[in-house]
Amino acid sequence: QVQVVESGGGLVQAGGSLRLSCAASGSFLRINTMGWYRQAPGKQRELVADITRGGNTNYGDSVKGRFTISRDNAKNTVYLQMNSLKPEDTAVYYCAADLPPLPGYDYWGQGTQVTVSS
Repeated sequence: QVQVVESGGGLVQAGGSLRLSCAASGSFLRINTMGWYRQAPGKQRELVADITRGGNTNYGDSVKGRFTISRDNAKNTVYLQMNSLKPEDTAVYYCAADLPPLPGYDYWGQGTQVTVSS
C-alpha cells in the first residue's frame, strides 16, 4: 500500500508565496516521476509541474518563472515553491507519484486547497 499526502495549502494574498509538500510512504523501492496538478472549479485538472528522479523538471506555461518544483529522493518528498501568486492560481493542488515498472501516475493524494485573494 502506498500513501501520498500533500500539505502546505492555505489562503494567501495576491503576490504572496506558499510552499507545498508531498510525501509518499508505503511499500515501494523507488519513485520515478512526481508531479503536481491542480484543478479549479469548473475546469479540468492541469499540470503544474513534474520532476523526474534525476531532477529533470517540466512546468505548465501558466506557472513558468513563478513556481519551482524540487524533490528529496531520500525522503520520497516533492515540494512546490509558489511565488508571485495570482488569483487564477486558486485551485485544489494534487500530488502524484509514478512507480515502476510502467510509466504513468499510480498514486494520487487527496489534494490541498490553495486560495489566492485579490
